[in-house]
Amino acid sequence: MKLWSKAIILAVGVTFSGVSHAADFNFTFAHVLTEDTPNARAAVVFKEEVEKNSDGRIEINIRPAAQLGGDVEIIEQTQMGLVHLAIPPTGNLANFNEQMYLFDLPFLLGDNDAMMRVLDGEVGTELLGTLDGNNLHGIAMWGAGFRHMTNNIRPINGPDDLAGIKMRTLQAPTILSTYRAYGANPTAMAYVEVYNGLQQGVIEGQENPLANIASMKFHEVQDYMTLTGHAYHTYAAVMNKQAWESLPEDLQTVVEDAMIVGRDAARQFTEEDESQILEDIKDQIEIQELSEEGRAAFVEASQPIYDEFREKVTPALMDKAIALANGE
Repeated sequence: MKLWSKAIILAVGVTFSGVSHAADFNFTFAHVLTEDTPNARAAVVFKEEVEKNSDGRIEINIRPAAQLGGDVEIIEQTQMGLVHLAIPPTGNLANFNEQMYLFDLPFLLGDNDAMMRVLDGEVGTELLGTLDGNNLHGIAMWGAGFRHMTNNIRPINGPDDLAGIKMRTLQAPTILSTYRAYGANPTAMAYVEVYNGLQQGVIEGQENPLANIASMKFHEVQDYMTLTGHAYHTYAAVMNKQAWESLPEDLQTVVEDAMIVGRDAARQFTEEDESQILEDIKDQIEIQELSEEGRAAFVEASQPIYDEFREKVTPALMDKAIALANGE
């Protein structure tokens, strides 16, 4: 309750802080990311686009770095209207909407082209539309790049190497089931707690995109990294449904267009940052590529996850996503 009380007080404070401003709408945009990450920088791009193209009729107040709580708390606050805009991971959204399990299926998206076909096409659009039932208006699919595995026990060359490793994951059933299938010992933990968890040995490994690994300095407390690229770290750009419906049509268009600009900026920033990140951390953590044999072993070990979540995602949507991912 202490976390909730603090978060609600902060959120309400932001909601009403703009009363004396000239803007017609004052919206809070909350996320857990540190301000130097690609998606946090893209949130600023979104803010600037909205305020410019609305001629100042909309003001966006960004609350980064988990100031208003973790991803699950931010989702709940957005549903309640205490927060108006958010970019939670779809893995966390799946706790509220089971079809979101789709994007955390391991090795579904093989590269950026497959990612864009699925996220920006009819599958992504269909999934965003389902969020109305959660009192959220889905606008676009953002993301932070492909996730990779790090740990302190041994290099990961295939699923067998994960046996017994205490892996931190999102609070996401798909991801927890995935690591159990690989023989690891997964545990859900808030993003902001991971560094201390690794440092203290409460957990021994984690998975994240390179930008998150570098910004949170996980490489300082990990010995091995394998560039598995096993899942695209997808964020859903969402808005409180009542806040969305309060906007006239012209301003809804402004917000939608700015979310696409922000999405594309996040992808550009991610691409620009990743090669530099690997160069910057290579002397602090052992980095290796995943071999084709290792990838094939992971794909085979992942099949039970698809079977487990097929009915929750719905067979039609899963089949459509797999076909699009494969370029069919």
